[in-house]
Amino acid sequence: MSFAQLIGYGVLTLVVWKLVQRWASRKVNELNVAGPEKENWWKGNIESMFVDSFERSLKVAADYGGAVKIPVFFGGESLYVSDPRALHHILVKEQHIFEENEGFLSSNKLVFGEGLISTLGEQHRKQRKMLNPVFSTSNMRELLPTIQPISHQLKSILRSNLYAHNSVELDMLPWLSRSSLDCVCEGVLGYHSAALDTGNENEYTEALRMLGPSISKTMLFRPFVPTFVRSVSFYWRKKIVDWLTISWLPTQTMRNFRELRRIVEIMDSASRNIFQEKKDALEILSSVPSQSHDISGETKGKDIMSIMLKANASSSEGDRLSDAELLGQMNVMIFAGLETTTAAVARALYMLAKHPDVQAQLRAEISDATAAAYQAGEVDHSHADDQRGPVRLSYDALMNLPFLDAVVRETFRLYPSLPVLGRSTTEATSVPLQFPVRSASGEEINAIPVAKHQLVFLSVLAANHSQAVWGEDASEWKPERWLNSTQAGVKDGVRYTGVYSSMMTFITGNRSCIGFKFAEMEIKDVLATLLPDIHFALPSEPDENGHVKEIYWKMTAFHTPVVKAPAGDGDTPHLPLSLRLVRG
Repeated sequence: MSFAQLIGYGVLTLVVWKLVQRWASRKVNELNVAGPEKENWWKGNIESMFVDSFERSLKVAADYGGAVKIPVFFGGESLYVSDPRALHHILVKEQHIFEENEGFLSSNKLVFGEGLISTLGEQHRKQRKMLNPVFSTSNMRELLPTIQPISHQLKSILRSNLYAHNSVELDMLPWLSRSSLDCVCEGVLGYHSAALDTGNENEYTEALRMLGPSISKTMLFRPFVPTFVRSVSFYWRKKIVDWLTISWLPTQTMRNFRELRRIVEIMDSASRNIFQEKKDALEILSSVPSQSHDISGETKGKDIMSIMLKANASSSEGDRLSDAELLGQMNVMIFAGLETTTAAVARALYMLAKHPDVQAQLRAEISDATAAAYQAGEVDHSHADDQRGPVRLSYDALMNLPFLDAVVRETFRLYPSLPVLGRSTTEATSVPLQFPVRSASGEEINAIPVAKHQLVFLSVLAANHSQAVWGEDASEWKPERWLNSTQAGVKDGVRYTGVYSSMMTFITGNRSCIGFKFAEMEIKDVLATLLPDIHFALPSEPDENGHVKEIYWKMTAFHTPVVKAPAGDGDTPHLPLSLRLVRG
């Protein structure tokens, strides 16, 4: 065994030992709440709860209620929470006690830098103060015309594969990913990524598209990161990572880490160049007040990054963010926007393909709105592939289509992009409950005492599926629930206090998602552009081996569609749908 190997395994042993000591110290503060039996001596129930765990997560919450004890690594215990009062208490009332856990923060800082999802306390407050106004409704209204041509380009590409009214099977996932990447690069950076132009590949855009899947493959190692960072200096951390990610560790896990490191290095280098170009361009723009766009022609100053840089430059010294923080926000916004919208549009199209009656109703609403827009003269005649030219709905018209809004809300509710979030307590406290649960001894309890450093999982998924709040049909995809009642998500006066409707998809409090308005706008624009021309259905034709493709959604860090065996391998992301032109 080489010296490098000895050092590498020595460090891994140190990290594991530190974690064993830390978790062992928590055993004296066992949670007094019921939960499932431990499944593995060192992993606890981590795999069954957080690896391909959609059904399992919902069953645990249904069996034990809104607060459950879940065994984790090395005999530790976590509190799995979906109760509405408990979530409001954790995310709003005592958010200073329930902070993001160290594994989440440290991992995000290594990947993205000093963005919102990597910071705490005063630094996080200052960053949010700067960013909240950037995602205002007025700014979204200005951004919509920037991303609308991308949706029309996506439609043109799909239509070019369709002939007459014959059905053609296409894997929608790569196209949706490329479209989302173009939208987020144009909208956030003012950078023309041209991801939909398949002959125009570059390392940066490909790295961004692969970052989410790469992070998902290494999620289980997040708890080890803080101990590693605390125990080893920056110099030796870099050396050890160099040793651990060379080819002498040929396991799949190390291959995953090597790929993640490669992606992060590409993203960091390209992001720094783009950031510097934006700063330089805006400095030139500020020196020539009459100029309406920068010298590269890539931005007209309406993108999120330009707005943020201008706001930062005009802020007081105490409120101003450093370049490292601005770069961190840029990386986080690109990643979050790409993963959220790709998953949501993919799921929406899948559900519409699964429910053709809903698809027909939505198509009729959109077609009526676009016809009205055409009559009003809101048409771009620059595209020769559409005789009438693409009809681009105004921001207000798009956002106020009631059934489109219902479809998007219901998709966000049932299938949140981030199903589970983690927190850790900074001091001992108690978590109040809206609905009582059973203690470890079987008694009914209305609050749960928790110790300092208690790991808490917030189940956005279970909250959005709670029958106590959403009714007996909580786990059914029913867009009409948003049309039939102004009280959707409210039962007997009880509701979740999320920033988006009554759901927890974008959570609440000072760590809620600030970009949900952009994501909502992009998803609605894509659906409103595609559906009038294209009909989507689930695969129905057998492949060359006689198998019909059945889509299955795996849930780990994100929701990912795959094709079940025997038609697929059950692991590679795919969303095969049958497309045909809408009959006129």
